[in-house]
Amino acid sequence: MSRNESVDALRKKIDQIDEKLVSLLNVRASLARKIGRTKSLNHQEIYAPAREKEIFRRLGLLNRGPLPDEALRSIYREVISASRALEAPLRVAYLGPEATYSHAAARERFGTSAALVAAPSIDAVFQEVVQERASFGVVPIENSTEGVVGQTLDQLVEADVNICAELFVVIHHCLLSRTGRADRIRRIASHPQALAQCRGWLARRFPRAKLEEVASTAQAALMAKEDGSLGAVCSALARDVYGLEIVAANIEDRSNNITRFVVIGKIEPRPTGDDKTSLVFSVKDEPGILHRMLEPLARNRINLTKIESRPMKDKPWEYRFFIDFKGHKDEPRVKRALRILDRGCTTLKILGSYPAGT
Repeated sequence: MSRNESVDALRKKIDQIDEKLVSLLNVRASLARKIGRTKSLNHQEIYAPAREKEIFRRLGLLNRGPLPDEALRSIYREVISASRALEAPLRVAYLGPEATYSHAAARERFGTSAALVAAPSIDAVFQEVVQERASFGVVPIENSTEGVVGQTLDQLVEADVNICAELFVVIHHCLLSRTGRADRIRRIASHPQALAQCRGWLARRFPRAKLEEVASTAQAALMAKEDGSLGAVCSALARDVYGLEIVAANIEDRSNNITRFVVIGKIEPRPTGDDKTSLVFSVKDEPGILHRMLEPLARNRINLTKIESRPMKDKPWEYRFFIDFKGHKDEPRVKRALRILDRGCTTLKILGSYPAGT
C-alpha cells in the first residue's frame, strides 16, 4: 500500500471490502439457517456452547491483528447471535429489570438478537427455564469479593436444570442519581452484593447516607429516577436506560471485582477438552468424611477448583458441599472418580459439565 494514497482512495478500498463482507456474512447466515433446519429435524438444541467455544478458539488462532482478540470476539458474538436467530427464536431469562449486571452478562453471552426477558428474582429465572417459558437463564453464582450467591446454589439443588456454560464479567460500579450532584444524596440503594463491594468507598464519601438493600441494581436505578435525594449503585448501562447522571464511576473497593455467571438450561454440552464440572453432595457426619470424599478426585488427578458448603434447610447443622473441578463428566477418569464418590454420599447431583469460561 502506497504511503501517498489519499483518504478517498483508502475509503474506496474499504467500501469494496465491505461489499465482500456483506456477501460472505449472508452466505454464512444461509448455512446457519440450513444447520437450524437439520437441528430441528433431529430435535437438536440451537444453542451449542461447545461449538461456540471452538469458534472463538479458532478465531484467536487465525487473528494476526491489528484487531485485538476481544474486539474480534465481540464482532463474532453478534454474527453468531444473528445467525442463531435465523435458526430459531431463542428466549433467555435474566435477573432484571433492564440494565442489571445479569442483563449485561446475558447480552455478552447471547448477543442482541436473542429475546432477553427480565425476571424479578433469581428464583423466577429458574422457574422460567423449568417451565420452558425460556430456553435458558443467566444468573450470578459468585463474586470475587463477596463470595457465592446462596439463592443460585439453592436453586441449582432443587431445580431440574443444568449449568450449560459460564462467563466471567468484570464489574465496575457507578453511583448514579437524577441530578448527578453528590450534595443532594441522602440515601443510597442497591443490591446487597453491590453495596458490599463498594462498602469502603461509600463509608468515606457518604458517611451519613442511609444504605438501602433492594432486589437488584436496576431497581435502585428506577428508584433514583423518581427520587432526587437517592443515589443508586449500578452499572454504567443504567445511566442511558434510566436517564440518570453519573456522580462517580468505578467506585468498587477492589479493581479486580469479577462476577461469575452461569447459563442454566436443559441441555448437556459435549466435551471440548477444556471443561468444568459442578456437583453437590451430602454425607453422614463422620470424622474425616470430607477428606475421604475428595480422595477419588485426587487419585484420578482431577483438579478441584472450588469447594463451598451450605447448610441443609431441613436438617439443622448438616451441610451440602458444592464443588467445581476441571474435566467433563463423560471423561473416563471423571467417571471413575464419580462412581467412587457416589458410593459414599447420602445424596449427589451433577449440576453440569460445560465449557470452562475465560
